Formats: sequence, structure tokens, C-alpha cells
Amino acid sequence: MMTSQITANDLSARLDRLPATRTIWKLIILLSFGFFFELYDLLYTAYVAPGLVKSGMLTTTTPGLFGTTGVAGFVAALFAGLFIGSLLSGFLADRFGRRAIFTYSLLWYAAANAIMAFQDTAAGLNFWRLLAGIGIGTELVTIAAYLTELVPKQLRGRAFACCQAVGFCAVPLAAFLSYKLVPLQMLGWDGWRWVVIIGCHGALFVWWIRRALPESPRWLASHGRLLEADQIVRELERKVELETGRPLTTPVAEVVPDLQVHFADLWRVPYRSRTLLMIVFNVFQTIGYYGFASWVPTLLIQQGITVTSSLLYSSVIALAAPIGPLIGFVIADRWERKSVIITSSLCILVCGVLFSQARDAALLILLGVCMTLASNILSYSYHAYQAELFPTAIRARAVGFVYSWGRFVAIFNAFMIAAVLRAYGVTGVFAFIGCAMLIIVVAVYWFGPRTRNVAVELI
Repeated sequence: MMTSQITANDLSARLDRLPATRTIWKLIILLSFGFFFELYDLLYTAYVAPGLVKSGMLTTTTPGLFGTTGVAGFVAALFAGLFIGSLLSGFLADRFGRRAIFTYSLLWYAAANAIMAFQDTAAGLNFWRLLAGIGIGTELVTIAAYLTELVPKQLRGRAFACCQAVGFCAVPLAAFLSYKLVPLQMLGWDGWRWVVIIGCHGALFVWWIRRALPESPRWLASHGRLLEADQIVRELERKVELETGRPLTTPVAEVVPDLQVHFADLWRVPYRSRTLLMIVFNVFQTIGYYGFASWVPTLLIQQGITVTSSLLYSSVIALAAPIGPLIGFVIADRWERKSVIITSSLCILVCGVLFSQARDAALLILLGVCMTLASNILSYSYHAYQAELFPTAIRARAVGFVYSWGRFVAIFNAFMIAAVLRAYGVTGVFAFIGCAMLIIVVAVYWFGPRTRNVAVELI
């Protein structure tokens, strides 16, 4: 087939008509493994924090609002890195491709975390955590764009739910390892260092994952590399036909205007309202999600639970992390993404208020589980949603841009949570979180477009 006969619309139609066979799910699972290592490194923060405090490297609170010697400074360093990585990653992934940036960002943050495990000062700890955050932020954006472009339209919601379910299995693993290791010393090393080092082993699998993943055909087509894109789609079609045992249906290309879209178009119709919506969403989602996820053991300690018991309770709560996306897998392509976002945000609001008033251990765990389920259903939904809202040519840059606003706010969110916790206790923290969730509900309800089972080029 000559290049002139291949169009981006035809390639997209050929991808979207592929059934969900073993080949398609293999691609989703491989990307999910990358997400697993990423979430381990992102979310162990809450579970190693008590160990860092116990070792004397950090303090639970700080005398000043922006003190760097407390847990808030450690959390802020991570989110400063996430902000930089999210902001830059879109430009890198749109310029050099999804596959290359997916690979090298994973190696980057694994190396930074390995060096961080050997630090003995708060300054060294925070510096290397910031560098790790840059790699993690880059990976987050790249995976979202990669997954959106590889899978057929009727599978996007389930693909993101599956990716998040596999990824969030890292949370109970990090929590359990922290519960077992953080209170101990092994070979003269504090337990928290072992938790960090174990996570770095994800880099060992990255080349294996990379070999089996093709570049995004949609990205190649958007850069005029139509023959390469066609070869990848042909290979997928060949494998799918072998697995189904019958010819594929004839693709029906949607009529899509051939527009040259640039980053500046985020501030023009129709993308301006979507850009503003997702900026607002990411800012307040960060307050709600990480206000709980990054502080679970610390909040439990403030409720009168001992350090060891808080880590045990956190481990039990963390077991619910992958269950949320599994629930999402059932509803993903049946319910509109915006409806799921609204419902899960309301659940976080209600459960958070109840958590702040609870003292009984069983009730704290139950409410923590409910918040974790709702938070991770929200997570799979909005990662899919915001990647769907922007065109392929600028998808990674657009997602990285709106995502970076949340990471920027998260830098200060850690200090704000610490200040609210010091002044108003756990009740104040969850009042703060509840207000953030309410703003999300209103914004998405009024301004969020529908995306379920619509070709990404037409959303």
C-alpha cells in the first residue's frame, strides 16, 4: 500500500474495529506493569513516613508553614518533581514518541530512588525524591496517552480500569512491606530503606516490557509516519485474526476534519473549556486524593493509634486499592466517565466526614476502605477521561499541562494538610478534603462532555 493511500482516519478506524483478543489485552497488561512500578514508588510515601520520623530524619509537623524537615517537606519534594515531570513529559512524549519516554522515565525514577535510599539528611532525602518525582510524573502522563491511542474505542474504559487495578496492587504490597520492615533494622539499615530499594527493582523488567510494546500508531500517523503506523496495525490485525479464527470486519472511517492542532489551541474553542475544566479538576482532585492517600498512617496516629498499629490498619485499608478499579472494570464502558467521577467524589466526601469522627478501629478501617475504593474508581475514570478530551497531536502535552496544575498545588497541599492537622485536627483535614470534592462534582456535572464509546478523533 502506498503512503498516499494510507490516512490517519483509516488507521484509527482499523484500530477501533479490533475485538478484545489476547493480543490487545497483552498490550494493556504490559503497560499496566509499568504503572504498577510507578504507583509503588509514588504511594509508598505515606507508609515510610512513620519510619522516617522514627529515624529522626523527619518530623511529623514543622514549626513553619514551609519547613523542609518534616513529612510535609518530603511529600512536597515528590510533588515538585511530579509537577516538573508532568509539565515537560507531554512535550517529550509528543516529540519523541510514547514508547521511548515510557521506557526512559521508568529507568530515571528507579535510579533516583535507589540513590535516595542511601541518604542520611532531610535535604538529601528531599532532593533525590524530587528527581524521582520528575520521572514518575513523566511516566504518568505518557502511559495515559499511550493507552488511549493503542486500544479500540469500545475498550478504553476497561483498559484504564485494568491498568489501574494492576497498578494499585502495588499499594497493598508497599503497605505490607512497610508494616513488616519499617519498624525494624536489617543489616544495620532502617526498614524504610529496604522498602525503597525493593521498589527500584522495577527497572529490571523495563527492557522486557519495552520489547513487546509497539509505538502508538496514532502518534506515528500524526507525525506523518504512515507506513510505520500501517505496519504496526497490520501486525495487530494479523494476530487478532489468528486468535479469532475469522476475518476482521471492514473498518468504517469516521469523517474527521483534517485540522492542524497546536498547543496554543488549548485556549481556543472547543478545547478551552476542557482545558479549564481539567485544570480545576486536577487542582481539587489532588487535595482530595493525596490529602488522604499520603497521610493515612499519620492521620491514624493523630486518632490515637500507635505507629505499629497504624501501619497494620493502613495495610488492611490498602488491600482495597486494586478492588476499586476492578469495580470500574465492570462499569467502565457501560457508564459515562463523568458520571463515575461525580459519584466517586461524593463517596469520598461522605466517607471522609465520617472517618474524621470515628474512633473505633473496625469503623476506621471500614471507612478507610470505602474511601480507598472511591478514590481509585475516581482515579481510573479521570485518567481515561482527560486523555480522551484532547487530540492525538497534542494529547500528551495537553494531559501533561492540565495534570501539572494538580502536581503544583500538591507541593503546597502537603504543607496545608500539615497546618490544618496541627490547627484543627483530623476533622479539619477532612472538611478541607470534602470542600475540594464538592467543587469537582459541580465542575464536572456542568462542564464535562460525554466520551463513552466515541472515537477519540470525534470527542
